[in-house]
Amino acid sequence: MTRRWLPVVFWLLVGLGRGQLIINVKNQGGDVVQETISANTSDDTITLEFQRSDGTLVTQLIDFRNEVQILKTLILGEEERGQSQYQVMCFVFHFAKDTFISSDAMSKLRQKNPSTVRVPEEDLGRVNHTMDYTVIIKHSGIISPFIREVCAEAAQASYTRFEDIMKWSNIHGIPTASYIPALKRFPTTPDYINNDLAYHESSPSGITNCTNIKKMWTPCMCHLEQCIGWYPCELKYCKGKGTGKGSVSSYRCGIKTCKVCHLFVYYVGQKQLCLWDE
Repeated sequence: MTRRWLPVVFWLLVGLGRGQLIINVKNQGGDVVQETISANTSDDTITLEFQRSDGTLVTQLIDFRNEVQILKTLILGEEERGQSQYQVMCFVFHFAKDTFISSDAMSKLRQKNPSTVRVPEEDLGRVNHTMDYTVIIKHSGIISPFIREVCAEAAQASYTRFEDIMKWSNIHGIPTASYIPALKRFPTTPDYINNDLAYHESSPSGITNCTNIKKMWTPCMCHLEQCIGWYPCELKYCKGKGTGKGSVSSYRCGIKTCKVCHLFVYYVGQKQLCLWDE
């Protein structure tokens, strides 16, 4: 497919603290999903939310100051299989600042044709995340102050990775031991050694993928994939004449859009909590 810059936005240089776009996005199955993307420059965050055709609600929050991304998923229960309520999971992982436009830039975007169905210019494929810890919500502020609110309904099902804890520790200069109160180990992999975090390669005895498990109450490793079908991943810069003779200047003139999928692998105490992994 030929990639090109889509003329989806123009710039309004106004001092707004918040900005919001509502985008119609065509997914892989051909369904049109409506995304809401909003920016809060005071908090330096961007929130993206959409509901899939099966009722699954996905919320993405990017905390630029702490380099944290939260991806929350609400999945409706399958009544015919004994699930009367919905499940909420939160996945918390490191976010590279240059993979999404800033909250300030986002707050200034306005859409020319709101009814147009959008297709991303670049598909970034799938990123795999094997989660090592459950996040203890009441102590999660050391990672991001937004986890407690966003993941309130996922108090027992919020997850993060050893490698991301190491990145945040290095970025903020915080000893890894300071993160321990915010983490609960799965029955495998990372360990606490000498009041610090250490990693050793191992696999949980007798724990296999939920796909291969028949008994509903057996522990297993669950797989959940979520795709962000359209988001502004970069700013586009155009060249123009500068103020001096023969000089050239650059200015912001649009955005590049991307799609990315995240595959999460994490421990669940029973297959009943991972019925989609079949």
